[in-house]
Amino acid sequence: MTDLEAFIAENNKRGWRPGEVDCCMFLASWAIWRGHPDPAAQLRGTYSDEAGFRSIVTEAGGVVPVVQRCIESIGGRLVDRPKHGVVGVIGSHSDMTRQWGAIFDGSRWLMRFRDNVGPVAARPLAIWEI
Repeated sequence: MTDLEAFIAENNKRGWRPGEVDCCMFLASWAIWRGHPDPAAQLRGTYSDEAGFRSIVTEAGGVVPVVQRCIESIGGRLVDRPKHGVVGVIGSHSDMTRQWGAIFDGSRWLMRFRDNVGPVAARPLAIWEI
């Protein structure tokens, strides 16, 4: 089992809780798993529903700026191509309500859904190596 597979198995045991276990906190939890300080500490627990999350995203101008600030706080860097273990924001360029955090497993993007982590076919809007 790879480190990413172990992380996903552990993450799948946790119930969905916006602000703690959701599509963007999934990325922060992966960074913590890999030994980094919590890149989303300033956001963790500050919202408890979709409306709270969307308020943060709208104020920031999208999911990309929210995730970028978090990833840069731990020394992550933007990259052009996905590879195993990178994090990204996938979805729509023009619709902030259709943007999500995801982790690349080497062949596809994985996203945290309400019930578990699963694969999605999507183009990345931004990719970071952590």
